Amino acid sequence: MTIQTARPLRRILGLSFGVAIVFGTMVGVGILRLPGSVAAALGDRTLIVVFWVLGGVYTLMGAVAVAELAAMLPVTGGFRVYAQRAFGERIGFAVGWCDWLNQATTLAYVAVTAIAFLAVLWPAAALYPRAAAIAIIAAFTGIHWMGLRIGSTLTTVISAAIGLMLMILVAACFLSAPVVEPRVPPLPTTAASLPLLSMGMLFALVTAMRSILTAFDGWYAPIYMAEENTDPVRTLPRAIIGGAALVAVLYLMINLAMLHVLPLSVLAASQLPAADAARVVLPRGGAELVTVISLLTVLSLLNNVMLGAPRVLYAIGRDGLFTAKAAVVSDGGTPRTSLALTSVVVAVLILTGTFEQIVALFAVLFLVYYVSAFLAVFVLRYREPDLQRPYRAFGYPLTTAVVLVSSVAFLVAAIADDPRSGVIAAVFLAACAPAYSWSARRRRIATGGQ
Repeated sequence: MTIQTARPLRRILGLSFGVAIVFGTMVGVGILRLPGSVAAALGDRTLIVVFWVLGGVYTLMGAVAVAELAAMLPVTGGFRVYAQRAFGERIGFAVGWCDWLNQATTLAYVAVTAIAFLAVLWPAAALYPRAAAIAIIAAFTGIHWMGLRIGSTLTTVISAAIGLMLMILVAACFLSAPVVEPRVPPLPTTAASLPLLSMGMLFALVTAMRSILTAFDGWYAPIYMAEENTDPVRTLPRAIIGGAALVAVLYLMINLAMLHVLPLSVLAASQLPAADAARVVLPRGGAELVTVISLLTVLSLLNNVMLGAPRVLYAIGRDGLFTAKAAVVSDGGTPRTSLALTSVVVAVLILTGTFEQIVALFAVLFLVYYVSAFLAVFVLRYREPDLQRPYRAFGYPLTTAVVLVSSVAFLVAAIADDPRSGVIAAVFLAACAPAYSWSARRRRIATGGQ
């Protein structure tokens, strides 16, 4: 059941915004930091390049699967839309609430991280980090309160600035003399040095791929704002697939650039290899450039999640499973009640510090969204074969099966690596069942049993 709202969401977004939000959500501090973790796990230059390529291929296979769902069901709300259509409203309810809480937690984590980078440039920001983080949340809330157009413009501008700065860093690396490294055995305790197909080697490979997939996360960002796109059927697949392909190429270039100027041992030991590469190729201002890029990437992610998270609450409210006020849209196209509720929860998470524990939990739960979406492609193909599909997943069923099986495998690995978070995730999902029953009963009473 969908409640009719007085004012619909504004359809003003196009392809450029779709690509920009994919780029700005995917390209974060991860790509500046995680190449070191991947190098430490793999220990071989060729393996590093191969695995980043595999990560890009995996992401593109996931993107084409979700692009089919996005074009087929261009409805605002994120992954809950597909879970609800394929598995019923109860499962969609659970996925929606998990998704929203995940995004609220991400906002808290990103705001605190932004202050850490800002403090490098302006030390006074570190005096009251939690207050400063809440101030950032308040500032972005104010921006989005004014309307969709200013928030979407900010997405495009920040993404363009990040892309330009990263290309400057990459170009500087390739224009520098390549590192001369003597032929040495693979780094110890890495995949390249362990016996072939041994448990140690497999564990190292899985560790590397999990880091890579973390860096690639965010390619699905446009699905949260499907109803605000002027032509979602055409634009969403192009934005999701095109944005993912663009970032995959950029990530490969960044890794090749780092390998060009950093010895493998230095790369593997680095906590922030982008900064180490910048110091080599840009002795004056290189470290500051990486700090500015890092700050912009986290602000870009914060801005984009601030766009998406309220739309999940909006969709749940519009379905009558939350307060109807969550589905009220302002003249500027913002669901203000949903935005305000999201910001308040984020501020509480920052003040209490509880987001640090929840971050570990959602390292497990975000894979549940992947599994639900990829499985939904199969379920809807079987159950509703005549449903209009303006875009069909390339390589189906093979490509979709590969990402589904891989996501299940990574989910199992994540739970095995952190059983406590796995148990908490299961409890949280189970708790959504009575919460849904209560919300559905409340909706029936409000609508007179309809």
